[in-house]
Amino acid sequence: MLNQYPLWKYILLIVVIIVSMVYAAPNLYGQDPAIQISHHTRSLTQNDKLSIEQILEKGKLTYKSAELKNGKLLVRFNNETTQLKAVDLLKKKLSKEYLTALNLAPATPAWLRAFDAQPMYLGLDLRGGVHFLMEVDMAADLKRLRESLLSDMRTYLRDEKIRYRGVRLKNNTMQVAFRDKENFSKAAEKLPRQFRDIDFTEHSDSLTLSGKLTEKATRAEKRSALQQNIITLRNRVNELGVAEPVIQQQGEARIVVELPGIQDTAEAKKILGATATLEFRLVKGSGAEAADAEKTGRVPLQSLLFHERNGTPILLSRRVIVTGDQIIDAAATIDSQSGTPAVSVRLNGKGAKKMGETTRENIGKPMAVVFIENKVETRHVGNTTTKHRTTSKEVINVATIRGQFSSRFQVTGLKSQEAHDLALLLRAGSLRAPVEIVEERTVGPSLGRDNIKKGFQSVIIGFILVLVFMAVYYKVFGLIANIALTANLVIMVALLSMIQATLTLPGIAGIVLTVGMAVDANVLIFERIKEELRLGNSPQASINAGYEKAFSTITDANVTTLLAALVLFILGAGPIKGFAVTLSIGIITSMFTAIVGTRAIVNILYGRKKVTRVSI
Repeated sequence: MLNQYPLWKYILLIVVIIVSMVYAAPNLYGQDPAIQISHHTRSLTQNDKLSIEQILEKGKLTYKSAELKNGKLLVRFNNETTQLKAVDLLKKKLSKEYLTALNLAPATPAWLRAFDAQPMYLGLDLRGGVHFLMEVDMAADLKRLRESLLSDMRTYLRDEKIRYRGVRLKNNTMQVAFRDKENFSKAAEKLPRQFRDIDFTEHSDSLTLSGKLTEKATRAEKRSALQQNIITLRNRVNELGVAEPVIQQQGEARIVVELPGIQDTAEAKKILGATATLEFRLVKGSGAEAADAEKTGRVPLQSLLFHERNGTPILLSRRVIVTGDQIIDAAATIDSQSGTPAVSVRLNGKGAKKMGETTRENIGKPMAVVFIENKVETRHVGNTTTKHRTTSKEVINVATIRGQFSSRFQVTGLKSQEAHDLALLLRAGSLRAPVEIVEERTVGPSLGRDNIKKGFQSVIIGFILVLVFMAVYYKVFGLIANIALTANLVIMVALLSMIQATLTLPGIAGIVLTVGMAVDANVLIFERIKEELRLGNSPQASINAGYEKAFSTITDANVTTLLAALVLFILGAGPIKGFAVTLSIGIITSMFTAIVGTRAIVNILYGRKKVTRVSI
């Protein structure tokens, strides 16, 4: 027969519909206000869960459930008021080692979670949250690189026994001065071969070599700094316990960070923008020499002048033993000997090797820990607003090296909150370059609910109007198209949920557009069937011809639209990508339901009997 499907096609269609209904269902259940609780140094246990539940019960705060998963505890509440009261109580009762983060958790029932069915993520414009636009201080990063290269040049010249008069950085130019022509000539020959990222210029009259970073090295460093900062910010967001964050590059020096559902924006801003890190240096000279250097301004050649927290000057080696980016783990703790706050540190292989070599060769000598923090101050003078970047460096700890150690040790000399914050930042990684928040937008949950309501209404109104038109104009075949359109919407939502796409307002616009476009294929098929009937063909032959002859036209129209959607996805920014994703999925699902789905229903109704007329 012309209009009959093999059994496997009907089975395939039924399986697709059932699976789609299961994976689309979680979107009907909404979200619960929740608190995510974790520990800085270990995974939470059942004992932690019981303790937290007891704290909430004693505070007479009702919660829906408490679920322990992946070493973190998620406590769900019935409303946001109880959630906010609970987080205040937990912060008071729990120690500083526990991290509490406000969040919104999907209210999907257990039987759906057993199939790993989850709702679509909601974007910032629907769920509420905070949007940061951060600018990376590339000038500071390039200065850090130049200073590092200068330090490497000093070491190289000493190793090669080339005597030099001074090495300094002046106006972004690295300068090396020599006392005699022999050493100058040796350096002019060897330095360019050793440091290929620097363009050297010889000044024979002053026996000086000056060097500038190459354009290639500058571009590579900027790109690397941006990518490293994105990775670090992503790690810090994970520490905050925020679900579905958006962290992406914008231009050559900016990063967009969107944290949907987060309610404690002050804490997020503090952690994301912080650039605290550590340096470990050997102490050079005595206290009297440091005081003299501060008084006269003459600092010894291989030393730098720092200050301890009480203001006492101290001379440290120019050579850095280990920096914050070589720390792979850190945890706030209490020093067993002094009982004061401390940070337990673990170094990577490179850092451990350098620390081991330094401590082995300098037993009995003092080593200092330098706490470095970059800050941006905004000053208002009349109608002018200026931003000033300042870097504070202070010595928080000086201790005598009693024996060799390498990968694991403790840092003391910190306040309790300082130790907690520093451990978090070191664990997440230090920023390669300072960042400044140049734009901040907060979207309230109420605004998000309004957007969801209006977006949902737009989908429903568009959907109903299309259903009414098709039913009135195409009669029985219109009702068949309406069934396919409903199935198309369910399949599309299921696919978006399965790939865990983030739904935004532009994404809803893509769904609304798809609802309107989904019937295009049916209109083409039905009009072709009507044309065949007018030509005097039988209903069975007309139905077959309608589907067969309209297929190429439907394919051409949808493929061109799909190509446009792919271009939008590749070249577009965040909101445009959301629109492109829903449009692309909608095109694919509408072709499936319009061609396969409606044909299956038509075959069931008309394919197994003799038909003299059809209601179209």
